[in-house]
Amino acid sequence: MSPKLIVLILALLLGLQPVTTDLYLPALPAITEGFGASMGQAQLTLTALLLAFGLSQLVWGPLSDRFGRRPILLWGMAAYTLASVASAFAPDMAWLIVGRTVQGIAMGAGVMAARAVVRDLYAPAQGANVMSQGLTGLGIIACTCAPLGGVLTDWLGWRIAVLMLALFGAGTLALLAWRFEETLARPDPNALKAGPLLRANIEILRNPVFLTWCALSSSSYLGLFTFLASSSFVFVSFMGYSKTAYGFLMLSMSLSYIVGTFWCRWMLRRTSVHRTVGVAAILTLTGGVSMAGLAYAGQGQDWYGAWAVMGPMYIFMLGHGVHQPCGQSGAVAPFPHRAGTASALNGFLMMLGAFFMGTWLGGRMDQPVFALAHGLLLWALCITVLAWTLVQRHGRPQIIAATA
Repeated sequence: MSPKLIVLILALLLGLQPVTTDLYLPALPAITEGFGASMGQAQLTLTALLLAFGLSQLVWGPLSDRFGRRPILLWGMAAYTLASVASAFAPDMAWLIVGRTVQGIAMGAGVMAARAVVRDLYAPAQGANVMSQGLTGLGIIACTCAPLGGVLTDWLGWRIAVLMLALFGAGTLALLAWRFEETLARPDPNALKAGPLLRANIEILRNPVFLTWCALSSSSYLGLFTFLASSSFVFVSFMGYSKTAYGFLMLSMSLSYIVGTFWCRWMLRRTSVHRTVGVAAILTLTGGVSMAGLAYAGQGQDWYGAWAVMGPMYIFMLGHGVHQPCGQSGAVAPFPHRAGTASALNGFLMMLGAFFMGTWLGGRMDQPVFALAHGLLLWALCITVLAWTLVQRHGRPQIIAATA
């Protein structure tokens, strides 16, 4: 496979997350109203998806180490497409939650395999660069998702918006079946045996390099997830913006993220991974602190509007464009022969955090601005502490190489 095809496939597989969440988010208030559901039930369509996404990777990872990436990707994308169709025609909220759960299970195959493919083909330092290119593609996909979801929901209804997920899944499945070649050189015949699998998971979870980068990528994602899970209620329900306008606000956030991924690659050409992450944490901290500060200063004030939320989020997303590619590639770097299992554990821990964060947010949507501000500040502080301490200790290239 050519390098450009690899980056395209990575972008599509990693893009499953923003497609499944960002395109759906503008429809969330309409779904809540259409089914007469509570905000907690609406949040469950997200949290159930993410919990299933995380748990499924614990199964997909060893399966891909045993049978290869290609069959897992083909089965996963086929299931994703069917689950998307079922969700689009859901007759009630319970059906929709089940459909979203199956979507999450299937999505786990694609995202897990994408991270494993990078480790199959590239050394750790080059892997961060390639992952950054794939995540730039993710950002471009995310740019189109929220505006498209808003326009489709406003003009044609939320079911058409959800049906677009099936089209994306079918297109990705077709490309994989046509052009994707197996990247796992030597499948592990012991990958599914209980004893070796347990020992492999314990080895990975005890590895300080894995724990450091996994904590960084998870904290950065949870900051973004806090925004994704609460922003539709902030802008549509609280501030009164249309779903289309909300979609374009999400587009602008994705553009900031894309700039962050380009800046990440620019920095990696000039300095080390751990120094790049340390510098990006300054932006992360600035975004979290300013989000909370403006929320408190603007309480009940006429001047408080979308700019006071989006400005800090742009700054946070610049840092996110560094922390995600470096964190995701760094977490699997020490395990070239167990990349699927390491990728699965990283994804599982990330989504487990998202499940609990979504549950916490679901009980605080009566004040969505403060739920967003408090959550983003929390994760900004976590990212900064990790970037300035553990990453500097365990994220240096020579340590990763020695561990691998």
